[in-house]
Amino acid sequence: MSGPLLDAVPQRVVLATEDDPLRLRGGKSLEHVEVVYETYGELSPARDNVVFICHALTGDAHAAGYRRGEDPHTAKPGWWDRMIGPGKPVDTDRFFVVAPNILGGCSGTTGPMSIDPATGEPRYLDFPLLHVSDLVACHRRLLDHLQIETLYAAVGGSMGGMQVLQWVIEEPRRIERAVVVAASSRLSAENIAFSSVARQAIMADPEFHGGRYAERGVVPRHGQKVARMMAHITYVSPESLETRFDHQRDSAGDDQWRLEPDFEVEHYLQHQGETFLGRFDSLSYLYLTRLMDYFDPFADEPVAERLAGCPTRFQVTSFSSDWRFDTAQSARLAEHLQAHGVDADHAEIHSPYGHDSFLLDPPGYLDRVATFLA
Repeated sequence: MSGPLLDAVPQRVVLATEDDPLRLRGGKSLEHVEVVYETYGELSPARDNVVFICHALTGDAHAAGYRRGEDPHTAKPGWWDRMIGPGKPVDTDRFFVVAPNILGGCSGTTGPMSIDPATGEPRYLDFPLLHVSDLVACHRRLLDHLQIETLYAAVGGSMGGMQVLQWVIEEPRRIERAVVVAASSRLSAENIAFSSVARQAIMADPEFHGGRYAERGVVPRHGQKVARMMAHITYVSPESLETRFDHQRDSAGDDQWRLEPDFEVEHYLQHQGETFLGRFDSLSYLYLTRLMDYFDPFADEPVAERLAGCPTRFQVTSFSSDWRFDTAQSARLAEHLQAHGVDADHAEIHSPYGHDSFLLDPPGYLDRVATFLA
């Protein structure tokens, strides 16, 4: 699937003000919320061809193509460029695609490091803890701003899939089709454990300074790097690591043993950790991993009442080698929906790439999404 390069232009909009604050699920509110988003394709006269993209934990609004002015020979395309674009499953020759950075993020949308107009300083850890419902509340306001009543589809992978699920539970008649990939309706204890260790690595870093590290002109580099390195291991599969790195080393022989990175897989993780420092903020990582831990909509919501007669069709996809959000979690999600009378199809795609499969193109995956959206 191919086509001309997209010409993405980031846009910023204020969606909450002192006169119209964003009420959060925990009882608090935000009196100033800005959201950065990108759009691709053309909105139809009937405004009925909209596909909304919900990104994963460390994603952003730049979901596809190249931003205006970027050199495609040196710049990286958007994080879901395999999915979105002319002739691709989310076909921008047919659909008007909306992709925002989520609330709590660090790529333009209001988050812990955003300036509080009341104080002129970042909120730091005074920023309220969020629920997936709060991310969805921002999504709804963005649609209202764009004067879009209904969605042809909402599409999300990993934490993005959680947003799609929550949105349908809250507004079951606003979304015609829901694509949920490599997601979960309730994290396993193992998932919560991994995220807990990652957060502890960040908060125990000497440069964390109670979350106010920016005042000191530093960041908790070591803790954030370790958190990302560990998380990245959970995003790939044992098979993919073995195939790519095997037992390759920089050195050879017993006389060249050392404590510093030696094996190729170690250097790979070092690289992943270092690049993450340049594009993500530690506080956003703390807040967004924590809201995933508490996500349990089929227990917390009046689901039966809200989903009664729900017309939304779900496509739920998992991957055979994904052990972070394994197939059992996707199957349980689909079974919950089916138990409430919702049309939900689940399939496992064979893939050697682990959780990151949702960003790649294992055989059958993109075709499956394209067929559903067609």
